[in-house]
Amino acid sequence: MTDAATPSIGIHDLALATSHHSLDLESLADHHGIDPAKFTVGIGQHVMSVLAADEDIVTMAADATARIIARNGTDGIRTLLFATESGIDQSKSAGVYVHSLVGLPPTVRVVELKQACYSATAALQFAVGLIARDPSQKVLVVASDVARYDLGSSGESTQGAAAAAMLVQANPALLAVENPAGVYTEDVMDFWRPNYRSTALVDGKGSIKAYLNAIGGAWQDYADQGGEPFESFASICYHQPFTKMATKAHRHLAVLNGQNPTPVEVAAYLEDTMRYNRLIGNSYTASVYVALASLLDHADDLTGARVGLASYGSGSVAEFFGGVVQPGYRDHLRREEHTAMIDTRVPLDHTAYEVLHKTTLPEDGREYRTTAERAGSFRFVGLNEHRRLYERG
Repeated sequence: MTDAATPSIGIHDLALATSHHSLDLESLADHHGIDPAKFTVGIGQHVMSVLAADEDIVTMAADATARIIARNGTDGIRTLLFATESGIDQSKSAGVYVHSLVGLPPTVRVVELKQACYSATAALQFAVGLIARDPSQKVLVVASDVARYDLGSSGESTQGAAAAAMLVQANPALLAVENPAGVYTEDVMDFWRPNYRSTALVDGKGSIKAYLNAIGGAWQDYADQGGEPFESFASICYHQPFTKMATKAHRHLAVLNGQNPTPVEVAAYLEDTMRYNRLIGNSYTASVYVALASLLDHADDLTGARVGLASYGSGSVAEFFGGVVQPGYRDHLRREEHTAMIDTRVPLDHTAYEVLHKTTLPEDGREYRTTAERAGSFRFVGLNEHRRLYERG
């Protein structure tokens, strides 16, 4: 809770972006000769976003951020925090490219944060702290990721790509972030991607166990810090590596709180949080905020309702916190924009998908140009003398 003299701080605007292409998981199932229900029912996924050759985390992030700036301008923005686990450089923040592409002034600090799928939540909390120090400042929090696994692997069906850009400020229009937050960290090897690999490694069963353990630990810390009761949350947005994971996580927290909901009750409680993720796939750092956008865009009037956010990043770090939906929030939503973004992706057949998946950048940094495909405002043009090149559409 906040003191009456202290302005609320939270998410004022939220915009999503995703890829130019998509792959229907029924097509993937047909290619592998398996029942499509393994994907559509077993993991709760229907479609996954697939990057075009001229897309990456920067182009998606720039698309989402440009929409925020088009509506709100740049006055007061002093910080851009870029969260990703799909980093493109060991030194330079991907956010600096975004800063240039969207025309932010030089008086904006830019930092990249990494901790698997969790770091966007860290960025949001850091933003709240900066604004608490100076309520006149605003912070852009941008999460952008590509989930990519080996062809034919168990993780292939959980691929995806998306960016979520948030404008964080005092007196927000969408969601006021509450104190306290519950956190949990444990050193586990459930999912990781060494520097020498372009695709991740995952211990499937171990990752589910680690996720549930960390979310439970974060909830317990939230309760110990004096957090609100479980039943006070109108909905909870979970990190969704696949949407069925959110149902497992909610069931886990419900049982910890002495409840025993049926599968039907859990599905109904979470349905509005899963609509976008079901059609986009895993977006790592962006995932829980894709879920939040989905909830706000689709739920009945949530004015004054408390919403929980359960964030998890393998390795592992988790956080649970709440926020209150603000009066008039519906006037600031982007449902039509988000729906069009998903519906206008260009479907791939399996052959074209495999060609894109197998296409990688030269490791020696030589001259390289991408094929112009994407419909967005920004393109990844290629490489020149080890430099990444971008252009505005």
